[in-house]
Amino acid sequence: MLIEELLFIFVSFAIFVYMFFRMIRRNDTSYVAILVLEAMGIALNFLEVLFDVELNVLFTILKYILAVLIPIIIIILEKRGIYLYEATNLTQAKISLLFNNNKKAKDALLNLLEKNKNSYKAHKMLAEIYEKEGGMRKAIDEYVQAIDIDKQDYASYYKVAELLNGLDKKEEATQMLFSLLNKKPDTYEASILLGDILIDTEMYKEAVNVYQEALKYNPYSYDINYSLGIAYTMLNDFQSAKTAYEKAAEINSLAYALKYDLAEIALIYKDIEEAEKKFLEAINEEELSADSYYELSKIALIKNDKETAIKYINTAIDIDSQKIVNKVKKEPIFIPIMAKISIPFNIEEKEQQETKLSNKEIKVKEHLEEMSEITRHLSYNDIDLLRKNRRENLKKELEAKEEIDEKERHD
Repeated sequence: MLIEELLFIFVSFAIFVYMFFRMIRRNDTSYVAILVLEAMGIALNFLEVLFDVELNVLFTILKYILAVLIPIIIIILEKRGIYLYEATNLTQAKISLLFNNNKKAKDALLNLLEKNKNSYKAHKMLAEIYEKEGGMRKAIDEYVQAIDIDKQDYASYYKVAELLNGLDKKEEATQMLFSLLNKKPDTYEASILLGDILIDTEMYKEAVNVYQEALKYNPYSYDINYSLGIAYTMLNDFQSAKTAYEKAAEINSLAYALKYDLAEIALIYKDIEEAEKKFLEAINEEELSADSYYELSKIALIKNDKETAIKYINTAIDIDSQKIVNKVKKEPIFIPIMAKISIPFNIEEKEQQETKLSNKEIKVKEHLEEMSEITRHLSYNDIDLLRKNRRENLKKELEAKEEIDEKERHD
């Protein structure tokens, strides 16, 4: 018993002195709590010796936990790079965030970074707070610091690119996303964002390459297949666009913007029946219904069905008179039925509402409408020639690829 007491006093006092000087050397007050706990454990032992009593099992265990076990655990954790002050400040920051006290959370994290500028968790948490507050540039700086510490923090790579894009720094965002996809090519969000930026900056061939690479890892992604179709559309490669759209339609049968695009491509290729079918499906989307009825009216006139054309165009005007009336006045095809079109005397300006369509969906819709109008006056022979040229070009591309592959095998 005496030997145990002496051993306990020696070990606990040695640990206490070690932790005390560690606190002085690091100038870290977070050690005070540990020293207090140690002192309580030592005090229990002192009382046991002073009053010559034997503590029960519970108090004996508590004495060893406070004076020996807890400080030893702290020492082991610090040997592994997990420092008490870091854990303390991170915990304080998390608690502050739970109570929506961002200022106190930031103070705790900044205090931690003063002592250890390489604290990955502090940089990451600080970046998230700045981002939430709208301090995008500060958030970018902190995410970059986190990446410098952990090169495999791919989520921060994406965050930096996303924030740069939000600040309209598309070139820097593009570079960041290419770098991320080079390191981790299966990053879905990065492929989508990079493709969107490339389409927005009219780099359509590059967007096609990005989406095709992304399909290797996500072949059944609606967004990637649909976006690939958009990129092909902007390159006027309508056959490839149609293939991509149809695959996307298999994945999401309720994508009405996609059906509208397929309808316009059908018009370009003079497939009137297919175009009519797709426009009838697209009327289910509120933002596309007026345009769809407008196009259906034109198709009815091409088929010489004036009664149906009148019904469709008046429905389109009822839905959005401001947009449709302006289009009707510029379109000669409506001249034969103009007298029966219900054009309001006073067209009230519609309040601008937030559109559900994305920028790239609006862009491709307008492009297809324009191309449909241009090709409307082409003959069927002209369309067949376009198809034939496209098939021949594809054949040549495949033959060239086979020659390169054959040469590589021989080499």
